[in-house]
Amino acid sequence: MSLPPAPLPGDRPSGHIRATRSPAVGRHGMIATSQPLASAAGLRVLQTGGNAVDAAVAAAAVLAVVEPSMNGIGGDLFAIVYDAKTASVYGLDASGRSAAAATPDVFAARGLREMPVSGPLSVDVPGVVSGWDALLSRFGTVVLADALAPAIGYARDGFPVAELMANEWRDAVATLTSDAAAMATFLPRGAPPAMGEIFANPHLATTLELIATNGPDAFYRGPIAEAIAADMRTRGGLLTAHDLAAHTVDWVDTISVNYRGVDVHELPPSTQGFVALEMLNILEGIDLAALGHNSADYLHVVAEAKKIAFADRGAYLADRRSVPERTLATLLSKDYAAARRREIDLRKTGTYRAGVMPTDNSPVPDFAGRDLGDTVYLTVADGAGNVVSFIQSLFASFGAGIVAGDTGIVLSNRGSGFVLTPGHPNQIGPRKRPLHTLVPALVTRHGRPWLSFGVMGGDNQAQGHAQVVMNVVDFGMHVQAAGEAARMRHMGEQLALESGIGAGIRASLEARGHVLRDGRAQMGGYQGIMIDPTTGVMLGGSDPRKDGLAIGW
Repeated sequence: MSLPPAPLPGDRPSGHIRATRSPAVGRHGMIATSQPLASAAGLRVLQTGGNAVDAAVAAAAVLAVVEPSMNGIGGDLFAIVYDAKTASVYGLDASGRSAAAATPDVFAARGLREMPVSGPLSVDVPGVVSGWDALLSRFGTVVLADALAPAIGYARDGFPVAELMANEWRDAVATLTSDAAAMATFLPRGAPPAMGEIFANPHLATTLELIATNGPDAFYRGPIAEAIAADMRTRGGLLTAHDLAAHTVDWVDTISVNYRGVDVHELPPSTQGFVALEMLNILEGIDLAALGHNSADYLHVVAEAKKIAFADRGAYLADRRSVPERTLATLLSKDYAAARRREIDLRKTGTYRAGVMPTDNSPVPDFAGRDLGDTVYLTVADGAGNVVSFIQSLFASFGAGIVAGDTGIVLSNRGSGFVLTPGHPNQIGPRKRPLHTLVPALVTRHGRPWLSFGVMGGDNQAQGHAQVVMNVVDFGMHVQAAGEAARMRHMGEQLALESGIGAGIRASLEARGHVLRDGRAQMGGYQGIMIDPTTGVMLGGSDPRKDGLAIGW
């Protein structure tokens, strides 16, 4: 299938596309996070002379305290940094690896046929603290202790719980009551805190103070590592103090494709960045603007492109050591996208298999595709031209459902992203990274940052990225409207739609074979910053689906 290409970005105004609020504006700095307390902390850093990286780490640390179901120092972190001094884009993979003892035989011996979604066997080494330190060490101007100070204050003295967080907390009561340490930490009076109630986590404050005083070694080689390892031993987990001490972060090259004149940067495996890029490559050959935003034709081709890209994700996405360079290059190529595009029929839904890659013994597609994901995304830009696109997560709500002893740390269940299928590149193995849904994004024009953004929500992230890019490039939306516009999310065999998509369009989609479902609370959240290449003025957008705030100065 092929239609004429769409015009270059900016050639067609957004017209009828409206947002509920205007973008935030600024010249000296901009921050957008999912929680106003975190945005305020980051803004203070910018206003007192810190740069974008300093502000990002300070805001992320606050988020690790005030949105405990979504993220924390027991989880993982990824970032894309544009450094103005070198005029270069850098990628950071601060995700953790599985335990050295995590062999397929161990899981088989325990009678498991699929990865557990929670509990000690779903826990890998946490990467967040190492990521904060790596960012500040390479690009920051403040020390880790200064960046952590606002978060320590909120953990020690308490913070008022926001509405969305109160709802998440209430929905996680069953998870929290299944673990004594989690219940004591997060249900201190036997119930979740209500909106506006003050909540403190003094154990986490002590943990953060240890990190502030002694650096990341306190977490990976000192008393915190010993506490996590001891907790895992009592639960029959596999993670040890040696696994924590062996942890390292990786600075990586981003992967990118050119989409109608702009370069879209994502991170390489084990993140699903290539999935968003493959979707964009497939859709680039279609005049989406002519189809109309959120028309039945538009939503149909986006959903079909997603299904194709996710078939490839299920077959090939894994620890990057298990993804051959030729495989990744093929998945990102325009020729491959053109071939996959021809499989799409505008009149009906299709069933798609993974493409055959130029490698021997291509694996059989097999990924459970568990639609989990409780995540925070933030982005920061400063007046010097530095930009950070940043994401951290526990995966499921309150992660593995485990608090490690008296540390106040919720441990992530990211290990549940592995599969147990023999021969699959994402099969569990020692000191290996699982498939990751976390993906920050950065769009550049002529090599300079233009749009920094992210979309939260597990499997939703890659397909949300593609829709935001198309909203901006194909439909001329500004940074706030691009995140607010009604979205679709293909989930398993169903297509989730938000209420802004009308009955006639829904009927047309059903006639093509789509099984529709309610999209409320399924679209994650979005934050974004757009930078005018001529004036340097920054526009910030924050998704009304979350409690977030974009603010500039």
